[in-house]
Amino acid sequence: MNASVQTAISILLVDDHPIVRLGVSQLLGLEPDLKVRWQASSAGEALAVCESAEPDMAIVDISLGEESGIELIRKLTRLRPAMRILAMSVHDESLYAERALRAGAKGYVMKHSAAKNIVAALRRIRGGEIYVSEELRSRLVARAIDGKPGKMSSGLGQLSDRELEVFRLIGQGLKKSELALRLKLSVNTIESHRASLKRKLNVNSSSELARLAILHVEGEHDH
Repeated sequence: MNASVQTAISILLVDDHPIVRLGVSQLLGLEPDLKVRWQASSAGEALAVCESAEPDMAIVDISLGEESGIELIRKLTRLRPAMRILAMSVHDESLYAERALRAGAKGYVMKHSAAKNIVAALRRIRGGEIYVSEELRSRLVARAIDGKPGKMSSGLGQLSDRELEVFRLIGQGLKKSELALRLKLSVNTIESHRASLKRKLNVNSSSELARLAILHVEGEHDH
């Protein structure tokens, strides 16, 4: 037993829902080779942990309240290049998994199937593999064979990571000036992002854009 404890993977768990952190910690606590040693409820807390400690792995929720889990994955990858990151989200993987992998994650699991898949995902990532669902893996392989970049089916799949972040914050009720302050961008830049969102999502007004964004955010909370 002592040998198992000594060789256990040390994990940082990042999620803004205490119940989720508790559930994942208890689930992984049943495995002798997996140990959640640190927990964080925000991007700032996660970065603070990694500045003072060296987790082997991190499990990062894509939606951290008002913060971007994708951006956090980028920062953690730069800060701790050797740390392997598993992204976890309520969002459909066709929209977010590739973004997470491009940001530096080594795998992606949906929250609704995490209890069934998270242990296998962590072990596969530890072994140097990438973990995604078989459906997404087949799609990525087919795309590589075809040599075509392809487009994700959802209209949101056309958005850049920054545009998706702006869209999500619009859905949380932030106005242009608040968006500029939060994202440390100029109001003109925010307006450019809003114009691009309208064009890509085929909406004509700011009110329609806000309605779509609110529905998107409400869909996150429904999970």
